[in-house]
Amino acid sequence: MTVQYPGREDRLVEPFTVGMSTLAEDIASALVSLDERPIVLFGHSLGALVAYEVARTLEFRDGIMPARLVVSGRRAPSDSPGGSVHLMSDDALVDELVGLGGTDGVLLADPDARSVFLPAIREDFRLAETYRHVSGVDLSCPITSVIGNEDTEVKAAQAARWADHTTGPFDLILLPGGHFYLIDEAEAVLDLLARPIPVMRGSS
Repeated sequence: MTVQYPGREDRLVEPFTVGMSTLAEDIASALVSLDERPIVLFGHSLGALVAYEVARTLEFRDGIMPARLVVSGRRAPSDSPGGSVHLMSDDALVDELVGLGGTDGVLLADPDARSVFLPAIREDFRLAETYRHVSGVDLSCPITSVIGNEDTEVKAAQAARWADHTTGPFDLILLPGGHFYLIDEAEAVLDLLARPIPVMRGSS
């Protein structure tokens, strides 16, 4: 299943979430209400932080350990750099998006398109840039970190620090491309998500 944040697309009329913890708690509650199939969480960029906080909520609030957490295009939570992109003018924000790749600059040059898309994009940056990791007990679930080998936002050493956030297995995977590598490498990402669930130590 996919997650749609409030204030976006088919939830456009809903107000934006106040903060990361509220968003993660709401998503975790929705997952708990499902059946007992293994939960594999995937998130890209901001979504990686959201997926991580959902995993923490599931494990420490609900007693449910995800089968795997797959984080993409993001530094480790303890290495969140902050930033002020969410405070930029519309023109500067569009330039930032185009520089990252994966965004149609021609589309965002249209005032009507900007009025629809930019508020949600700005909110995504706000959530990511104001996120502050709260240290505590590490996750137990396996974590896989995936980045594009030409990503200018996240280097391999930064992505590797996700290993510090779990007592379970960790692996780092580099795929061809930049920050939005998954546009061209969607099949590889899907294959990764479909990998067999690792057997944890002590499991029967």
